Amino acid sequence: MANWSDPRTTATGFGATAATRAAEFDAGLRSYMLSVYNYMASGVLLTGIVAMLFAQSGMAAQILGGPGLMKYVIMFAPLAFVMVLSFGINRLSTGTAQLLFWAFATVMGLSMASIFLVFTGTSIAQTFFATAAAFAGLSLFGYTTKKDLSGLGTFLIMGVVGLLVAMVINIFLQSTVMQLAISAIGVLIFAGLTAYDTQKIKSMYAYVAGTDMMGKTVIMGALSLYLDFVNMFTFLLQFMGSRE
Repeated sequence: MANWSDPRTTATGFGATAATRAAEFDAGLRSYMLSVYNYMASGVLLTGIVAMLFAQSGMAAQILGGPGLMKYVIMFAPLAFVMVLSFGINRLSTGTAQLLFWAFATVMGLSMASIFLVFTGTSIAQTFFATAAAFAGLSLFGYTTKKDLSGLGTFLIMGVVGLLVAMVINIFLQSTVMQLAISAIGVLIFAGLTAYDTQKIKSMYAYVAGTDMMGKTVIMGALSLYLDFVNMFTFLLQFMGSRE
């Protein structure tokens, strides 16, 4: 990247123009990625706060632990928000996409309150920090690697589909061994997706920079990384979590 204190960058000519454009692109990319990470981290924080407060209020135990329609509304509401954002992003304004992202993070917190009813607070905190450290390393790898991860992404997305099928099957089997296998595979899949999605989000900047789509691309990038983080945390909790 060009050194702005270097007088050579002020020279006229094609080389100076190219260096200036490269520096502007790098600065824009850093700002773009920082926005993605800020939204993602804020969403995770909001989810955690909502989950903890909902669990401590006692309402989570009553609603999520018992029968009733509201239990299923809370469980499947996050999926509805993801579907709306994923398939309707081109028709949404940036402001609407932002509101939907925060609403999604909130209802996801209501849904995840159940972990506070099952696992100890200490083990949840330990798993969270372990996930955060792993996520940071994997995302850094995805950002800096020169290797094209698109082929890996296709394989991992197919893995997610297989994982969902296995989880549905295990609802009926109730196999502890199968649950542990699903958790182990889930951690690996979403670890890989963290690197893949980071590279994909980075590559999108060249196409959306300076356009109306940039704000919405930031939201969708944050949503992808949020889902990678939360799923990796949830599956890892099956191994590291101590039950109440």
